[in-house]
This record gives sequence, structure tokens and C-alpha cells, in this order.
Amino acid sequence: MVTEIKLGLCNPPEPIYLYVKNAELSGESYLWYHYNIDKDKTIPVLEKGLTGYISELRLTTKEFKGKDNIKLDIVVRADEVYIVRTGIETNFAKSFLLAASSVQDFEKPLIIAVTAGEENVVFCRLYDAVTKVRIRREWDKDADWATIIHDIQTCLGGNSSTTPSTPKLSVVPQPVHPHDLRVKNIRTLLDYPLDLVREWLQF
Repeated sequence: MVTEIKLGLCNPPEPIYLYVKNAELSGESYLWYHYNIDKDKTIPVLEKGLTGYISELRLTTKEFKGKDNIKLDIVVRADEVYIVRTGIETNFAKSFLLAASSVQDFEKPLIIAVTAGEENVVFCRLYDAVTKVRIRREWDKDADWATIIHDIQTCLGGNSSTTPSTPKLSVVPQPVHPHDLRVKNIRTLLDYPLDLVREWLQF
């Protein structure tokens, strides 16, 4: 089947990033938003759900105030490609991972929804887009997140980013001691998983 391509003016095929945050702008509350880099402007997204096919999970390291911050990127194919980006340690990431670990078939469309918790907390709810049934798993703050991410990645067909800035998902990087620049430098140069770097240094 040949896909019809619309000719003429269009926007570049760049993914749309959605960032998770419980905030208010001009009296309007929102739980996630776009960010227009060119205009340095936050654009609230009022819809609380995104329907599409989850195609990939990525861990991306972003430096903030001199420290590495690990972000979870959830890649969703819909009318456009969306990337939901959130901190790996957030309640949103953890509630998403717990629910996604219960999904049997990622070939079916899902609804990723944001829901407010107490104070500034945001949780994720996952639904089957066809039946509208919520996909649940009991909350477990001590879950083995590395294994959960690896299992979801396996179900997604092992998709993983090949860009140097994105570590593979088989191991969730642990926090690096701020004074141990050797680990950071080796990781930056070679893109090795943190456990391998530590083992090499100990050896």
C-alpha cells in the first residue's frame, strides 16, 4: 500500500515534546506543556490524554545545574510523533512504568493520561484506547525499575535509540558521586553503562 504524500508547505517532521508539570499560566492550570524554543515560551496543553501507539522508551541524560539528570522519553506514534519527557524519578514516570509493565500487546493503541496528585505531583494513568479500561498495577515504590524498563523495551521489540547521548535501557544509570569525574568522563567519551565503568575502575 502506497501512502499518499501531501505536497506543498508543511512543518518539518520533528517530534512534538510534551513535558510533565503541575503548574499554572495566566490563571490557567495545566499538567503538561509544549515548549517553543525559538520564542522561549511555555505552551500549556489542556487535553489530559494522548492516544497513540507507544513505539519506544529512551533514557536521555540532560545536564542541569552541573548535574546529570536522567529523563524518561516515551515515544508515541499518533497523528504526529510525540515524545513525553519526564524525570526518571518522578511519580509520573514510575506510575507509567508500573502500568505499562502490565500491557500485553503494544500493537494496540493506548491512552496516556496525566492526573494531578497532592501539591505539584503528577501521576500517569494508562488506558486501553479501544475498551477505555484503565490498565492498573499496584503501586510499589521499591519496584525494580531497571528490570521493568528492560521488560517493556523487550515487549516493544527492543527499540532503543542509537544516539550517543541516550544510554541503552538494559541498565538504569545510578546517581554518580559529584566528585568522581572519572566516571562521568568515561561515560561521556565511551557511552558505556555505569555498571561497566564502575567494574572497570575497580579492576
